[in-house]
Amino acid sequence: MPHHDVVAVILGGGRGTRLFPLTKLRTKPAVPLAGHYRLIDIPVSNCINSGIKKIFVLTQYMSASLARHVGATYKFDIFTDGFVELLPAEQTLTSERWYQGTADAVRQQMHRIRSRGPREVLILAGDHLYRMDYAAFIRNHRERKADVSVAVLPVPVTDTSRFGVLRMGADGRITDFREKPATPEALAGLESDPGSSRPYLGSMGIYCFRIDVLESLLDQVPQDDFGRHVIPAALANRDVSGWRFDGYWEDIGTIEAFYKANLALTRPDRPFNFYDPRNPIYRLPQFLPASQVDGSTVRRAVISDGCQLFDSEFDECIVGNRTVVRPGCRLHEVVLLGADFYEDAMEKEENARLDRPHVGIGPDAWIERAIVDKNARVGKGVRIRSHEGEPDRDGENWYLRDGVVVVPKNATIPDGTVL
Repeated sequence: MPHHDVVAVILGGGRGTRLFPLTKLRTKPAVPLAGHYRLIDIPVSNCINSGIKKIFVLTQYMSASLARHVGATYKFDIFTDGFVELLPAEQTLTSERWYQGTADAVRQQMHRIRSRGPREVLILAGDHLYRMDYAAFIRNHRERKADVSVAVLPVPVTDTSRFGVLRMGADGRITDFREKPATPEALAGLESDPGSSRPYLGSMGIYCFRIDVLESLLDQVPQDDFGRHVIPAALANRDVSGWRFDGYWEDIGTIEAFYKANLALTRPDRPFNFYDPRNPIYRLPQFLPASQVDGSTVRRAVISDGCQLFDSEFDECIVGNRTVVRPGCRLHEVVLLGADFYEDAMEKEENARLDRPHVGIGPDAWIERAIVDKNARVGKGVRIRSHEGEPDRDGENWYLRDGVVVVPKNATIPDGTVL
């Protein structure tokens, strides 16, 4: 059932430092995911599948590629009031500030949100992997006549420092909320399911506000963050309801989480299903040929469109669009984000003249536990070994983050390099 009276606001995040260097040249929601999607495709697809087609995306850093992707992917016809529109931070007569936090971003754009005539505003994050029926969430919000609703997830004690942890009564009302409690003292009194392996309830960063309540709270609470400031303040005199979600959900805002979430998609028992025919994840349609696999051994891999894989071994790998892997390579637990183009004969001649590797993976490269970003050039005989457990550091055209080697977008790793 379409929800014409709901506006979704997807928060694009700040500088994305936890996902650097994948965010070196792009905003966080534009980071590629699972071969040929982008992070933004997850919340937008959830909205569309839930009948919500009025969608704003708030962003401010490196948003050009995100704007191209959204503009090319999400086009509604003239017979619907649907849209997916980017709202970057901007100077106005009343403000010259960039977004200072999640709540401040929404506060600065309230005039545009209000202009769409919503009954409720759905606040979402742009860096989570999950599938949710927001219609059920909104229905619960309306049935309870809540002022604010928060989607909550059962979490173990080891994960509580990553979440806003809350206490929810039997009637569904939230009575206590503490942002990222990291000590037993901070967690005292917050257990919702004592004796369970996941005894606490964590906020998923998904909120539903009545439009008048949202405007009032943003006026009354001068601080800038929903989790730290607005939701705790609302508990004092508003009906704040919790809605329990028990499906797969992963915050992929760090290199480690991004890497693990991608590799998990190669397993037969993958925790997230991109193959659901009833609730598809939408993406940019691209006119690419089928992938060519010649003389290669593939164990647990996701291979995207337009790839050329020659006489190599792939074990637990994500292979993004237009990836070229030349003979003799061995790749183990590698996420390849692919390429934006194919090199033509003239470009290959230029590579030879400059003694520069071709885009993709060169012959006889052995790579383990790595992320290779788009348009990277990994030369012949390159060795990238596992650095699991080692501290972060920066190299020349590569970075080590959370034990994962990341070759950034457009970078070149010369022939014979050993990392």
